[in-house]
Amino acid sequence: MSEVKKTTIVLFSGDYDKAMAAYIIANGAAAYDHEVTIFHTFWGLNALRKEELIPTKKGWLEKMFGKMMPRGADKMGISKMNFAGMGPKMIKHVIKKHNAMTLPQLIEMAEEQDIKLVACTMTMDLLGLQQEELLDGIEYAGVAAYLGDAQDSNVNLFI
Repeated sequence: MSEVKKTTIVLFSGDYDKAMAAYIIANGAAAYDHEVTIFHTFWGLNALRKEELIPTKKGWLEKMFGKMMPRGADKMGISKMNFAGMGPKMIKHVIKKHNAMTLPQLIEMAEEQDIKLVACTMTMDLLGLQQEELLDGIEYAGVAAYLGDAQDSNVNLFI
């Protein structure tokens, strides 16, 4: 009997290209029969946000965070050469030209491969994000749950 291989990824970045890399690695690991967890914290939570505006009851500061942060994976900026919003359009053009998968498609594939997508509850509280604003079918946990997964993992990445 072979040992279960596990991979954990902390997605801290809110950059489209870095999130894309995290999901490419996660999907690749799942294809190689790894149990994979992506723990989304701080700006990485934006990859899990629904694109549509979800009415919720929030304080002033939480509303401001909600307005300033990108709503959904496809609205995230890139880490370098953003060029006032032209960078993401250019990278998406290159992705399409090469028949590569977009970040929303990679997230969908991760869900199909039963990759555990976890939203950090402490960060959700800090940024004023509520469960209704995030994708359906994800899990919610704190750092202790992540550490439990990471402790048993063969591969641990921080992106």
